[in-house]
Amino acid sequence: MSRPLLVVVGDTLLDRDVEGAVNRVAPDAPAPVLDERSVTDRPGGAGLAALLAAGGEYDVALVTALADDPAAARLSELLAAAGIEVYALPLPAATPEKIRLRAGGQVLVRLDRGGEPVPPGAAPDAALAVLSAATAILVSDYGRGVARHPELRRALEAARAPIVWDPHPHGPAPVPNVRLVTPNQAEVRKLTGDAGAGSMLSTVQRAGHQLRQRWRAGAVAVTVGAAGAVLCHQGPTPLVVPAPEQADGDTCGAGDRFAATATLALARGALVSEAVQEAVAAATAYVAAGGVAAAPVPAEKPGKPERIGAAEAGRLVAGVRAHGGTVVATGGCFDLLHIGHLATLRAARRLGDCLVVCLNSDSSVAALKGPDRPLTRQEDRARLLAALDCVDAVVVFDEPTPEAVLTWLRPDVWVKGGDYADGGPDLPEAGLMHRWGGQTVIVPYLDGRSTTQTIAAARSAASRR
Repeated sequence: MSRPLLVVVGDTLLDRDVEGAVNRVAPDAPAPVLDERSVTDRPGGAGLAALLAAGGEYDVALVTALADDPAAARLSELLAAAGIEVYALPLPAATPEKIRLRAGGQVLVRLDRGGEPVPPGAAPDAALAVLSAATAILVSDYGRGVARHPELRRALEAARAPIVWDPHPHGPAPVPNVRLVTPNQAEVRKLTGDAGAGSMLSTVQRAGHQLRQRWRAGAVAVTVGAAGAVLCHQGPTPLVVPAPEQADGDTCGAGDRFAATATLALARGALVSEAVQEAVAAATAYVAAGGVAAAPVPAEKPGKPERIGAAEAGRLVAGVRAHGGTVVATGGCFDLLHIGHLATLRAARRLGDCLVVCLNSDSSVAALKGPDRPLTRQEDRARLLAALDCVDAVVVFDEPTPEAVLTWLRPDVWVKGGDYADGGPDLPEAGLMHRWGGQTVIVPYLDGRSTTQTIAAARSAASRR
């Protein structure tokens, strides 16, 4: 039985915290010099909301927009490591980044990259289909265009799952009849133009009811920081949900924690009032624990070898796509490179404008083939492949399958050798490729050529000597 599915829709950005120490002033300008000590990357925006929702009893999918650049590659890697399925709309601009330079627990400066928002391209069919399959949906709008996408909005209007909408002052109105909208106090004032006359409670109640009626929403929960939240629903009297404790700390991401928790609660069948109470408690605990600095960062395997050619592959793919080209990828162990491999690689290269080979690492080959494999270490295998004129880049991966590397490469075509052409079920990568509109194909192979047969023949010949 498949697990319930939470789908997050919205703008994703790459958050990067650069931690260091300041011990001197620059000689060429009156500015402190930060000596870098560590760098932490994490998904931001809707990506953070998805990350906060992952790891429980629900599968989590993220419908977002990503460019073909190193920031998108890093985001896809982090999200895949957290078990989040990414359905990416093409972004004809740079993936947004927020880089915080920090020292002594304080942010010295924040550098934003990505420029002005640009509307994403057409939504793949798989991105629309996953919305219809959702158990619950969270729209995490960061005002960069995903929540405004016409195809996604039509799919959201048709969805039967409960929808929580976390709005942005620069974003569109929620689609009609969402179950819950979760703005904060500052956002409701911007969205309504309310100057805030009177007490906090009267202002929030007035603005919340105005937005609920304007948006035809089931309820509006206005978060008010350490005071908790005020739920404006159909009745004239709001429900005030106080925070269980006063939490001092970094509030960045608290709204995402609130919205993600409320969505998960509604997915389990909770009442809106119960969902808001759970969300207040979770957001308060999140801030008390340290906020975004203590948020889970997708773990990479300790001792994981360098992914040979990952940076080069990212630049290659971005350049090919910038000129409207087709990116082709294939994968395998390539333990003993033979004529059968060459036939497959050459056939794959003819299908597009570049070929990226996803190469199983030594540990991955051993897990698949046994402790006596590989015969050739990964560095040598990668160099041999890269030397072929039909191969443009090589990326090494540790996992049993190339799912993670494919998620950030997002090739247009994925090629498998003809030994899979038996008329059986779809290849496991076919569903993954479908998420971004890619295609899986099989190319012919040379019968009787395989690494296993080559090794067996060599051992047999040696035993007869």
